[in-house]
Amino acid sequence: MKSKIASCLILFVVLGLTLSVSIDVFGADEDANGEAHGHYKVDGKNLPLWSIIPFVGILLSIALLPLIFDSHFLVHHGGKMSLAWALIFGIPYLIAYRGDAFHDILYIYLIDYIPFIVLLWGLFTVAGGILVRGTLRGTPVVNTLLLLIGTAIASWIGTTGASMLLIRPLIRANAYRKSKIHLVVFFIFLVSNIGGSLTPLGDPPLFLGFLHGVPFFWTTTALFPHMLFISVILIALFFIIDTFMFKREGGVVPDDGTNEPIRIDGLFNLIFLFGIIAAVLMSGTFKWGEINIFDVHVYWQNIARDVLIVLMGLLSLKFTPFSGKLRQENEFSWEPIEEVAKVFAGIFITIIPALTILGVGKDGAMSWLIVAIKEPLHYFWVTGVLSSFLDNAPTYLTFFNTALGQLQLTEAEASGILKMSELTDPNHIQYVRLLTAISVGAVFMGANTYIGNAPNFMVKAIAEQSGIRMPSFFGYMLWSIVILVPLFVVVTFVFLR
Repeated sequence: MKSKIASCLILFVVLGLTLSVSIDVFGADEDANGEAHGHYKVDGKNLPLWSIIPFVGILLSIALLPLIFDSHFLVHHGGKMSLAWALIFGIPYLIAYRGDAFHDILYIYLIDYIPFIVLLWGLFTVAGGILVRGTLRGTPVVNTLLLLIGTAIASWIGTTGASMLLIRPLIRANAYRKSKIHLVVFFIFLVSNIGGSLTPLGDPPLFLGFLHGVPFFWTTTALFPHMLFISVILIALFFIIDTFMFKREGGVVPDDGTNEPIRIDGLFNLIFLFGIIAAVLMSGTFKWGEINIFDVHVYWQNIARDVLIVLMGLLSLKFTPFSGKLRQENEFSWEPIEEVAKVFAGIFITIIPALTILGVGKDGAMSWLIVAIKEPLHYFWVTGVLSSFLDNAPTYLTFFNTALGQLQLTEAEASGILKMSELTDPNHIQYVRLLTAISVGAVFMGANTYIGNAPNFMVKAIAEQSGIRMPSFFGYMLWSIVILVPLFVVVTFVFLR
């Protein structure tokens, strides 16, 4: 992809080389406590709260610049904006903390950003080779059925996979409709976020939990009541709103003379999709040692996962080429994934101080926040609100570790608790309640903003590419505040008190 962000990364590498950081390759595994090596080296205790200003700046830029200029600002200038904020943060950070700062920047790109983009690219590419053909009419019943299917499969093929598979059929089915914004907004709520609650494949935070000892199917049983409760309400609410909009537009589906049976082309891409899922599961199951790159420990199984994901994407492109008829009819283009890659490259580097400060808990500039959270409802709201604006995966991990520290449990002990068929110890029961609240908060509240979860941004980009004028950053938040936040309050009282 053409992006000046590459220049920024090269700059960091060159500066890091001048700081004499060495490379060493060895076969070490995790330490005795089960914690992965390679945490941030800059001490979060020394970082002031104002160090998160560049992160706030990039968020405000995403929110305001499309309003000030035009709605396609991020498409044409998102990379420049992202690079500017990355440099505003990165250069002073490197000057102040030198080798430690270089380590932290390299760490977040190697451990978080590159796997994040590789997985998104793989799912985006493979799903773009599957085309739903036939005469789909965007009636309230059909639209509700599409959202229901997407919500049901998101936990098993990932929120990104489900979103990329169904957003284009939804848009095509409703091409004749005048009011379309609510379709995409509810799609983001359900398919791109809440539907991914039931397995580690569904959403990155849950996958991190899986890597840290949470049993694969624990989320299926623990989060199913919460997911079912809020999904049923949202789907019913969507049907009511869509029915009202449909009737207001006349309630008649235009007859264009076609009545093509529904069929799916490119189904062989499911092989590559399952290949991606297998690669993700493999990386969480096997331990093959690690490579030390400038003191950043990258596990071989994770490298193998990323290579396999890229291979699956390339095979998909070979058998359903970018210039081929199927992808053209699917209106496939690289623009949405390019936009996500450029914007999130800036978000990931500027987020470092926020994650580092949170990581030191009560010893950091956000001690007032860490000290205040004790009960499940606290964890739910703090994890959720921060996940709306920070990357929800490291936010989940931060409060996952906070809960362990509060209850004085090791990861091994916590994993054993989750495998018990019956809990009697109050401390064990409290841990399950806290982890449930953290998991629900991280996954559900990723729907609150466009940047809460990467599929949100991609769905928005595809919708705008199809001519739908999506709400601004704050306009979308108005939808989530009016619809989702009251439901989260209800979830708090029903499940988390």
